[in-house]
Amino acid sequence: MIIALIGVAVDLGTKLAVLAWLDPARPIPLLGGLVTLRLTRNPGAAFSMGESFTLVFTCFAILALIAISGWLLPKVRHTGWAVTTGLLLAGITGNLIDRLFREPGPFRGEVIDFIQLPYFAIFNVADICITSAAVLVIWLSVVRQVSPAGISLRKDA
Repeated sequence: MIIALIGVAVDLGTKLAVLAWLDPARPIPLLGGLVTLRLTRNPGAAFSMGESFTLVFTCFAILALIAISGWLLPKVRHTGWAVTTGLLLAGITGNLIDRLFREPGPFRGEVIDFIQLPYFAIFNVADICITSAAVLVIWLSVVRQVSPAGISLRKDA
């Protein structure tokens, strides 16, 4: 839970900072253009796909949050899975807060994105948390072969 709370706090803090200090018309290149801070408001999903489905994404995020909190979280007994679940909860919650409380209104709010890499989508800290959780799910399930309960999934074990 601590990882989830920290992730949400960092996501919200960075979004508040970029809203206060970043001009959408004046992106800030960093590291020789490897990273650009560019404020955008995204009503869709990754790569701004599905811009007319904001309500669907919001409802899906609420269901995912309930499922993870009610089904997965109680089963977690492994440190790696605890980190993974915390990151996933942080990412979903961070973007869900935008969808619920930002303009143009509840369940239709646009997600604040501001980190841009060359030839890639513009994203935020919540997206980094979700992507990191996805990588960890693959690592823990496929490579380490351990369940959220800490039980080995290897056939030879």
